[in-house]
Amino acid sequence: MKAQNSRKQKHMTLPERIEIQIGLERRQTIKAIAERIDKDPTTVSKEIKKHIFKKPTPSDESDVVHIDSAGNIVDNPVCPHLLKSPYVCNGCDSNRRRCGYDKQFYHAKKAQMEYEELLVEARSGIPLTKESFWEMNDDFTAKVKKGQRLYHISQSSDLGVSQATMYRYVPKGYLGVNAFDFPRMVKFKKRKKNPAPSIPRALKQGRTYEDFKIFLNNHDITHWVEMDTVIGNKKSKKVILTFNFTFCNFIFGILLDNKTVAEVTNKVNNLKRLLNANNVRFGSIIPLLLTDNGSEFSNIWTFINDLDGNPETDLFFCDPNQAQQKARIEKNHTLLRDIVPKGESFDDFTQETVNLIFSHINGVKRKALNEKSAYEIFTYTFDTETAQLLGIGFIHPNHVIQSPKLLK
Repeated sequence: MKAQNSRKQKHMTLPERIEIQIGLERRQTIKAIAERIDKDPTTVSKEIKKHIFKKPTPSDESDVVHIDSAGNIVDNPVCPHLLKSPYVCNGCDSNRRRCGYDKQFYHAKKAQMEYEELLVEARSGIPLTKESFWEMNDDFTAKVKKGQRLYHISQSSDLGVSQATMYRYVPKGYLGVNAFDFPRMVKFKKRKKNPAPSIPRALKQGRTYEDFKIFLNNHDITHWVEMDTVIGNKKSKKVILTFNFTFCNFIFGILLDNKTVAEVTNKVNNLKRLLNANNVRFGSIIPLLLTDNGSEFSNIWTFINDLDGNPETDLFFCDPNQAQQKARIEKNHTLLRDIVPKGESFDDFTQETVNLIFSHINGVKRKALNEKSAYEIFTYTFDTETAQLLGIGFIHPNHVIQSPKLLK
């Protein structure tokens, strides 16, 4: 019977090892055992080979003589069955008979003990005292001065630390050599930091893009609101949280001091308080949200619940690296870049700056809207007061500025 939850790429557990031992004793194939514990057959095969327990030939079997095809006596012969899967005597009909071969078995509990001992060793590391460190440094430095490469040194000497550790020690100046003593090390580029983590998988259950399409179909919905964040240059701390209404491409933005969950939560809750104070519900104007997998959106309850914790908005996430799934907001961002080109910092911006930018963007006449502006369609559907609460004002068509001159 397969395990309920897939544990691929996870550490083997004692119950799984017991299942392996039982399978071997029942003479099941590696593939059958692997299917039973929901593992890859290669993983099971490696597990068995790694934890083989050898048992020498008993003294009462020492009189058994093995002769090869040429008639010569073979010393310390190996059972031919152990040269192929499953590599152990578990389940063998001859394992308790006088076969004369050295036997080897797989024992679940012994395998678990070996695994736990290895785990402790790996995590404890190898402590270096002051004396042993300088001894290692002198030996290492001398070999580097001879022109030896780091890999050669690590393989021919017992440094007490890994090769990766030495690569970290050298640029930090801990040792008697520097990066210029290593011809290749000076060519290495500094490794880029990992991007911010995305939305945890558990939070996306029932909120994937496939779920979103099913939701649209079941409720006969034709428009929604897309949400995203726009960053400035690499040094800029401030970012802009944007909301785009797909039925008319009306867009507004909230200036964030940083791209964190806490900041997004705080600013969105402030917007909800402002709307509530003016008898407007966030869920009444934004009943359905679609966004990407940015970690800043991890607090999904900020968006789906009102300030009293009652559901008011449905939220779904695009597939990773699929910007075209929210193409309307991405397209509208190009109008933002007409005013604030890529590489510009947002750190000097205020919320009033953001409101000004998006007011001009919403004032642009669009062919797709029958020569109307996004502002005109939005205020016709809702009202001018709601647009004002979102920070968007009316810009006369003759006064619309769609270039960096707006901020100068």
